[in-house]
Amino acid sequence: MTSSAFSPTRTPPSTAYITTTAQPSSTALNMANENDLLRWARSARSAGVDDRLVELKRPLGIVLNEDANGNVYVETVAPRGNAARTGEVREGDIVAMCSSTFGDEMWSTRGAGLSRVLSAIRLRAGPTVKLVFENSKEGVSKAKRTEKAVKAEEAARANAKAKKDALLKELQRDEKRLKKAKLLGLF
Repeated sequence: MTSSAFSPTRTPPSTAYITTTAQPSSTALNMANENDLLRWARSARSAGVDDRLVELKRPLGIVLNEDANGNVYVETVAPRGNAARTGEVREGDIVAMCSSTFGDEMWSTRGAGLSRVLSAIRLRAGPTVKLVFENSKEGVSKAKRTEKAVKAEEAARANAKAKKDALLKELQRDEKRLKKAKLLGLF
């Protein structure tokens, strides 16, 4: 039997069994501290539902600067610039994500530094750039929502384990009853 690039590859049964029994992990729900939140934010490739996504035409009409952690923030919004016209960009906002060079994907700018963000904006194909902005209050509320999600997941796991244990005990009782009934039925 010859193999070609167009023939389907078969997965050995043992490999398929291993992959189907593995528990899926959710990075977004397994966060325990601020570093995990940062790692999760950096791995995101699109803006979330609760993110403040703003599409700006060039020239953007903002002056960006960098803080000590490498986060880029809006230092000044030009009064008659494109950013001011949207009404969604304010001084002090942190640039959380930036559109990639082409396509619809976004990348996290957290800790990336001013030069990388400016390069990404300059190299972006097309007349517009999408940026996700957040202020300190939005960052705190995201962290709180994430913390609540972690607690909810832990509670759901505990409830599922308790339910599983109860069902296993019930199954064992039923099996004992069936064995007794079989033994009694023979005599």
